[in-house]
Amino acid sequence: MSAPVPAFLEARRSIRAFTDEPVDQIVLDRLVEAACLAPAPHHSRPWRFVTVTTAGAKTALAVGMGERWRHDLLADGVDRARVDELVTASHGKLIAAPALVVGCLTWDGLDRYPDDTRRRAEWGMALLSLGAGVENLMLAAADVGLASCWVAAPIFCPETARDALDLPAEWLPHALVLVGRADPTYAPRERPPIPLDDLRATR
Repeated sequence: MSAPVPAFLEARRSIRAFTDEPVDQIVLDRLVEAACLAPAPHHSRPWRFVTVTTAGAKTALAVGMGERWRHDLLADGVDRARVDELVTASHGKLIAAPALVVGCLTWDGLDRYPDDTRRRAEWGMALLSLGAGVENLMLAAADVGLASCWVAAPIFCPETARDALDLPAEWLPHALVLVGRADPTYAPRERPPIPLDDLRATR
């Protein structure tokens, strides 16, 4: 029988319902510091993190990304009523979260290559590093009793998200984490067993 997964990993859950209790900026800063402990290519720091707590900034981000998603869904032929439903739900989720943390990528510290293949690989390494940073952030949130949920939306519209938050041109949002105190009535789904034999190979 395999050893149990460490409890601190089990404690992290994707929770989408929060109380309206604000998250202190000092706590958010600690979460960002935890994210910045992630491994990165060439000992670089190719990520930037933006904490969003004001209603105006949350609304600007929700509206900007929502309109881009609306455009894409309509172009895909999705029924307009369904599009309205999806975009409205997404908007409400972002607005209701006490805090958002937006993870951005930059070329800071990355190698530049003359060919597309290696440039894509370099950017891919940075994206993997950002994912590790997001996981660190969410684990740190769980450690202090906060709930979080990773939202992938910015990776589909990084320039739109950047402009909505008036960020520097080189900061390209690729991840978004909702952070807050979990709604006590929210019951996350039971985790299914991990089909290890289907998901890993041994050689």
